[in-house]
Amino acid sequence: MLDPLSVAAITAVVGAVGAGMGNEAGKWAWESLGGLCRRALGREVTAPTSGAEVAAVAEQIHQALRTDPALARAWEDFARAAPGPASVGTARAIPTLPPSIRFFTDREGPMRVLRREAGRKADGRPRVALVHGPEGIGTSELAVHWGCREAARYPGGQLYADLRGASSGTAVGSAEVLRSLLRQLGMDQEEIPPGAADRREAFRRCLAGRRALVVLDHAYSAAQVRPLLTSAPEVFTVVVARHLLPGLDAVPVPVGPLSESDARRLLTRLVGKETLAGARAVLPRVLERCGGSPFALRAAVPDLSDPHRLEEVPTVSESGPPTGSGPVRAAAERAYRTLEPTAARVYRLMAQREWPAFAAPVVAHTVGMSEGEAARHLGELADRQLLEPVEADPDADPVTTGPDGKDGEQARYRYRPSIRGHAVEAAFHEDGIAGCSAAVAGSVRWYLDFAVRARLAALPGSWGLGPRFEASARDASPYGSEGEALTALRAERGNLIEAVHAAEEFGDADSVYQLCQALWPLQLKAGHHDELLPALRAGVRVAEARHPGSRMAGRMHSLLGLDLMELRRYEEAEAELSAAAEAEKDAGHARGHASAVESLGLLRLRQWRFREAYGCFDEASGILAGIGPGDEGERDLPRAHALLERHRGRALRGLGRFTEARERLENALRYFCGCGDAYNAARSLTDLAEVALDAGDASGALPLIDRATEMLDEEKAAYHLIHLRSLRARCVNSLD
Repeated sequence: MLDPLSVAAITAVVGAVGAGMGNEAGKWAWESLGGLCRRALGREVTAPTSGAEVAAVAEQIHQALRTDPALARAWEDFARAAPGPASVGTARAIPTLPPSIRFFTDREGPMRVLRREAGRKADGRPRVALVHGPEGIGTSELAVHWGCREAARYPGGQLYADLRGASSGTAVGSAEVLRSLLRQLGMDQEEIPPGAADRREAFRRCLAGRRALVVLDHAYSAAQVRPLLTSAPEVFTVVVARHLLPGLDAVPVPVGPLSESDARRLLTRLVGKETLAGARAVLPRVLERCGGSPFALRAAVPDLSDPHRLEEVPTVSESGPPTGSGPVRAAAERAYRTLEPTAARVYRLMAQREWPAFAAPVVAHTVGMSEGEAARHLGELADRQLLEPVEADPDADPVTTGPDGKDGEQARYRYRPSIRGHAVEAAFHEDGIAGCSAAVAGSVRWYLDFAVRARLAALPGSWGLGPRFEASARDASPYGSEGEALTALRAERGNLIEAVHAAEEFGDADSVYQLCQALWPLQLKAGHHDELLPALRAGVRVAEARHPGSRMAGRMHSLLGLDLMELRRYEEAEAELSAAAEAEKDAGHARGHASAVESLGLLRLRQWRFREAYGCFDEASGILAGIGPGDEGERDLPRAHALLERHRGRALRGLGRFTEARERLENALRYFCGCGDAYNAARSLTDLAEVALDAGDASGALPLIDRATEMLDEEKAAYHLIHLRSLRARCVNSLD
């Protein structure tokens, strides 16, 4: 058994607590660890952010504990109760492979290569295959079909992630993909580590003892894929891409066009022998046009069902706008020419941005029609292979409320890359630049209206800067609960991020600002920090270019700084929060200035710089003192001061000044109990319990923990309760 006071054991505890900061309990434990380190070493230690720094801090703690038995006992109590790495090794993985297609033809050669790599003897080399081929040739279908057919081989799970690698702009970062894969493996959302390196470690640890299949679809580059690989001998990773990926060591599995006999066989299965026989006169033209592409062959089904259409529909060379080359573009052109005008308009105008997955409400607003009509046209476009339905996000919570707040899940769609290119070309010729620009602006307006309403519902009592926030603050919420609103925001997050970039390109600063503010619940409650980072950087760019030194600039810097803090990129976070404080000060916005300085103090707590943190909270209190009767923010003053009192108590606890810490925390507790804020009252009680534990008073901490548990149980704050249970365990261990 590992000695709990050894360097290895201490290193493991420090690293595990740092990796567990994805939820409030983990952040509490990290702060407690900082105070304990300060007590052990007799001086302030900056929080480690890398493996080397963790090892250095662990060595210092080890040396200190060897000479102080009381601190050694305190460390052992903390280590026993500290949250470790989330354990999902025995959890049942959620089956997330998309359904295989019914009519799968040929491909025995590639299937044999996959079987050979999956079944070879483990020899230390990771099992990785790269299925590659041009768009529409059936690479994704091959990987999914093989996985479904071999499901019994992988009792540890069959995981799927769409890397969206049509371009560098759409490709999903590895950190966000790891979030999805960890959720599929059974890890709770709040337990997913915030840092990319910690997520990689957690993913590999979770797969170490499993026999599992991982399908990584639509990969863009080797750099995107490498962090998602594991050396676990029984894990098989199948990567799908449009071409070979230089730098990726994988067994190549090329997929080429179907032979003419296999193409005929597929068409026979799709339309039946009689229908195909009736189209024998035009069949050679169809086969030539499709070029062995399964996608193009499926798209040709309507033509074969009605052979006269082949004579009526213009050939590609006769049609208006240029369409490039290849069977996918040719199929898109033929299908497009058969659409009724309103469906064709939907097809053209929704292609103007790379929306990850759009639904009927935004289409209705963009094109100008009812939601029912939009839904009908989307279904028609999907039937004609011009859009493809998007599977529900496997790591997301079930969507029970649509983006308009109505009951029922919304069907979502997206374009294949070549088809989107065709639609963009057609729009340029038929709608002109003005029509295309108006469509994008309409989509951005819909996403902004939706996001602001959902944000206000997800955080009741919250506020935001901008005209849409002012208007929506008076509206009734379309959601039944905060959770429903947050779920709706999560479902649309990719589109909201794209809307930010669209608004930036169009010079629509107000929409950029308000969309970035609307993303706040996804930072605060859902932890999508990596994914939101590019949008928040766009908000800062626009603010610095258009409105430097303004309240809005301060708000944008604050949101980015808080996001960077959760990603443990502390230097960048400090620069952004300092810029926020400066902008709010220049704008004469005392409440915002105080909030930015308070955020700097919270960053200092995270860094274990407790003395500086206390100074920030004192400075913020002094700024608030300048808000007089009738000034903006006056009504917020009592609560703002109470929060600062609580934060001061936390900083004093980290400094080991327990009597003063208790006094500050009791001041905060009195206010929160008096105003009925059970959540913050319970947090203050938790802080008081930790002060008591640090001071060696376990019997005094127990009633505080039980009182906080009762309050938070009513609030359904599950992850705060986890922390309270760990504190209670420390108390019991200390009293035994």
